[in-house]
Amino acid sequence: MRARTRLAVGAIGALTAAGLLTGCGDAGSSGTDAPEQGASGAGCAPVAGDKLVVLTDDKKLQNTDNVLPAINTKAATPQLVAALDKVSAALDTAKLIELNRAVDIDRKTPQVAAKEFADANGVSQGVEKGPGGQVTVGAANFSESQLIAELYKIALTSAGYQVKVQTIGSRELYEPALEKGEIQVVPEYAATMAEFLNTKANGKDAKPVSSPELDKTVSALKAAGDKVGLTFGQPSQAQDQNAFAVTRAFADKYQLATLSDLAAKCSGKATVLAGPPECPQRPMCQAGLVQVYDFKAGSFSSLDAGGPQTKNALKTGAASVGLVLSSDAALAAS
Repeated sequence: MRARTRLAVGAIGALTAAGLLTGCGDAGSSGTDAPEQGASGAGCAPVAGDKLVVLTDDKKLQNTDNVLPAINTKAATPQLVAALDKVSAALDTAKLIELNRAVDIDRKTPQVAAKEFADANGVSQGVEKGPGGQVTVGAANFSESQLIAELYKIALTSAGYQVKVQTIGSRELYEPALEKGEIQVVPEYAATMAEFLNTKANGKDAKPVSSPELDKTVSALKAAGDKVGLTFGQPSQAQDQNAFAVTRAFADKYQLATLSDLAAKCSGKATVLAGPPECPQRPMCQAGLVQVYDFKAGSFSSLDAGGPQTKNALKTGAASVGLVLSSDAALAAS
């Protein structure tokens, strides 16, 4: 699973930097608590089920954490960038979920899953040959990053480069290596990387630069990258960001497709929201649901950040709605 940081800024900048969504508290530490904002309606009691679905964030609470390649500018030849952009063009969130399923559930290696995807989606077709040479693709220490790094390797190999993938760890480790040219390419997430570079340059209390609008986020990201010798390829349609899931049975029973539907139909006492301990105060979690959607849960279940506890609570009927990550393998259609 993932270990990357989640943002705590977004459509409700007025709530701003209360900290990182997964930055504090112990999972499962406080049981089920009443949220600060009272809920007077009947609400929607949990409905158990094996299938999880994400409710559409129709008012854009979350920022745009689209997958895109980060490149050391000295290595960013037109052919190298074009090869990486082939991967971006092939990826969307549904396909990323299936890729994650192949590794996290079906237990394929990232190399096997990436090759199968590349073959099925023509990642190597029509790639222009570059000047060649050695390229090291860095990866963070979670399977999704390793999968995308392997896709980058396939595309760059087709462009005539000699490529190796090196798993490095956290962004705090691999981003300086990318700036120095010790690695040349790494998979990144637009909003998260924009805020990482922003706070690195301007301090932890810097005004957020990312946005629910992808173009604005990417513009801010590229401006920050220019200052430290980083170039960014085209963003894919694949997003890995905070999302709110319910069981398919729950969505069908209450006729829900969006977070606006959830707020209109399920604000009330019977509704249980599950998430990490800090969720009630976080702009990307319960605080954001209240301010952006006027959604008021009847109680809050303090579990984990998109992890097995939250997903199990949904599936067993202990929670109505829970925080997940939008590319989680548990959301696969099959």
